[in-house]
Amino acid sequence: MSARKSHPISTRLASVLVVSLATMGILAHAQQTAPRPATAQRPQLVVGIFVEGLSADYINLLRDNFGKDGFNRFIRDGVSIENVDFGPGIDATAATAMLMTGAAPGVNGIPAARVWDNNTKSDYPILLDPAKIGNFTDETFSPGALKVSTVSDEVRISDGGLGLVHSVAPDAQVAIILAGHAGNSGFWLNDTNGKWCTSTFYRDVPAAIAKRNYGVTLASRLDTLAWTPSMALDRYPDLPDYKKLYPFRHTFPARETDRFKAFKTSAPGNREVAAIGLDYITSLKLGTRGVTDMLNLGFNVSPYQYGREADNRIETMDAYLRLDSDIAHIVRAVEKGPGMANSVIFIAGTPAPTGGKRDEERWNIPSGQFSPRKATSLLNMYLMAIHGNGDYVSGYHNGYFFLNRKLLKDRNIDESSIRREAADFLARMSGVSAVYTLDDIMARRAGDEPLALQRNTSPVHAGDLLVMVNPGWEISDSADDEVNKTQNPVVRCVATTSPVYILAPAVSTQSIDSTVDARAIAPTVTRLLRIRSPNAASVPPIRLSAVR
Repeated sequence: MSARKSHPISTRLASVLVVSLATMGILAHAQQTAPRPATAQRPQLVVGIFVEGLSADYINLLRDNFGKDGFNRFIRDGVSIENVDFGPGIDATAATAMLMTGAAPGVNGIPAARVWDNNTKSDYPILLDPAKIGNFTDETFSPGALKVSTVSDEVRISDGGLGLVHSVAPDAQVAIILAGHAGNSGFWLNDTNGKWCTSTFYRDVPAAIAKRNYGVTLASRLDTLAWTPSMALDRYPDLPDYKKLYPFRHTFPARETDRFKAFKTSAPGNREVAAIGLDYITSLKLGTRGVTDMLNLGFNVSPYQYGREADNRIETMDAYLRLDSDIAHIVRAVEKGPGMANSVIFIAGTPAPTGGKRDEERWNIPSGQFSPRKATSLLNMYLMAIHGNGDYVSGYHNGYFFLNRKLLKDRNIDESSIRREAADFLARMSGVSAVYTLDDIMARRAGDEPLALQRNTSPVHAGDLLVMVNPGWEISDSADDEVNKTQNPVVRCVATTSPVYILAPAVSTQSIDSTVDARAIAPTVTRLLRIRSPNAASVPPIRLSAVR
């Protein structure tokens, strides 16, 4: 009796299940066949704008003078990260490598623009590669010293090589790091002839480059170019009255042997890079070919070192104003091409050179002069008194003293012991505030940031002793301390932090005030592109808020 009563209930339950399953199947099919929203599509173009010397303080100071589509567009609609920390002892080349690889110099192999060869007792560019040939230059470079993959490499790999990756920068090594191992092209400006040049490591020569090298060349135009203020002097903020009296004017005449070097660090030099970038976007149809393309551009707003005065605040502010206009043109070109809904654009700062001109003597700023040449000679005599005659010190480069390790090995002298002896001697020299041995650095016992210092040290390229010179002191490597005295770099302790700004679809406006590890930028960009991170990126990406 009870079995007969339960039969209709079982039948009804089975009917409900069949209907439910059928409904679920229809919904699932609808989800599969419905068109994806625009934000679900993988970005088709990524533009990286790398700016040496970029400072969040200057950007905040000049915001009222900027247009709507440059820096203000990124601050208004994107992600603002004011303090990206690179750690100590980093120049623009090493910082660019950190941003592109997500790894520190100890892993990626790029500790500085130039490194020391203990055998030849001379320094050389870190990316020097005699096996390659220069195109429009006698320089021979390749990314061979870059030991890991980059964001550019991962973009190329993600589409099986169908995506295009190009870079343009005034500096050779920055251009190569931006192009990576798998890039189509990487071009930089030749210091001697003003041609846009590259390495035979890369295969492509875009038409935008060819027409500038064979048509209206920079050398033919440079005599007519002048860098002057872009607005009335009284409109530049926070200037003392005396700076508003005389506008600057910088030219690049043919008689000046360093005119191309000066141009590369000027606002007109940035304009040249931006013009090529705009040409690339339109002529190569970047971001409109169904795959992800990448364009990386290098700029410079570091204090201009080719002027007559140490105080170059107006030039610096003017460089920001002009760069803001250049960035706006790039943003608008992307909007007309693939569109912002299909693109990621980011601006990443790298540290400015730490040396500057000495302040005038009338200000009575404590100063002195540290001569690595004299220090090398005195240290060598000291070590000879202990260990016998010999050339114990091979040289000095970028803060490091290098010992003759072959001699130490031949004489069976313990390297750690002689480093401690040398450190004790150097620490007593005038102008020296601290000395760290390589052993202490690698054991994370050196400096205010021992972990960061160890991370930023490449044992292959590092010297035996790192010497810290007092701020305000000049470092003179001239045989005669009086020769070119005003041109000696002056030690300044500055934080190696720079801002990063990101515009990306489906990412909400947000400002990150806390300090961010520079190694987090690469995996953050690749996450936005929905591709894998570079192979040495061990820091997780930044968690960005999505548009709701």
